[in-house]
Amino acid sequence: MTDPLPVAVPRKGRPLETVLERLADVGGTALLDELADRVSNTLRYEKALTKGTVEAEDGPYERLAEYSDPDVPMNPEFSLLRDDRAGKPRRIVFDSATVSVGDVELKLVGREEPFRALRTHEFALGFDSADLVLEEVVGIRSAGLNGLADVNERIDPMDTDVRVVDGLGDTVYHTLLGHPDLIPPGADLDREFLAAYDGPLCISARYERLVTAVLGTDTLEEVDFVYPGSELPEEAAIADTGLGVYLTVTGSTARDHGLVLGEHLFPSETVLLRNTAERHPDLERAVALFDGLETGSEITV
Repeated sequence: MTDPLPVAVPRKGRPLETVLERLADVGGTALLDELADRVSNTLRYEKALTKGTVEAEDGPYERLAEYSDPDVPMNPEFSLLRDDRAGKPRRIVFDSATVSVGDVELKLVGREEPFRALRTHEFALGFDSADLVLEEVVGIRSAGLNGLADVNERIDPMDTDVRVVDGLGDTVYHTLLGHPDLIPPGADLDREFLAAYDGPLCISARYERLVTAVLGTDTLEEVDFVYPGSELPEEAAIADTGLGVYLTVTGSTARDHGLVLGEHLFPSETVLLRNTAERHPDLERAVALFDGLETGSEITV
């Protein structure tokens, strides 16, 4: 009998919840549903504790012991980490769980940056944000990217063996936002508009490489990046600048700041990643569990 296939997953947040929900959907068992609910509810409660919106009667070690009940099937394990925020508060995060999905056994292992764990060949398979792939390894060219299907062609095989297999559909978008006074009557707020634009574009500093890869250097030839300060919400900073790129779900906050929503430039979602240099007896069957589900993207690995 082979050992379970190790799979790198995020330690917390919506990407981890998305992975567990997809496993539950694929596996179709009550145990997988219970695992997804247990992990999600635990981590949401722990997040509320770190934000100070609730108070716990027990300390973190007592809570860890309570969460890690060995008598519970498919029992998840949790870890205690120091948060990066002021005061370095302790936070309980996901550590691991072994699950059976169909005839495939997977060992989910929490990592702060699963993509980087795949890059160093610790894992053959994992899940992480598509953003991190663009921020780290996607080549910048004159033309931009239109979607996930374009990503692998931009990855230098000399740089990494990791490729995107598919997205999980928990999509928010890097969206072009603008003040209506900046947009001529009848014009669309899209890449074509931005290619003719000459002026500042407000973006988060961490997304400079991502935005450049998505839009391409030709589109940004006359554009100057500016960054929001810590004193303003990003939508407010974009409103002051007149034009910007920001992650949006409904766009309601952007509209509250007088902005109009333009083109969805690139999806920000959890993606299945594969290190093509690694092997495991169950790897192909594991990939088949997720590849192509409900996304419609044609991605070549």
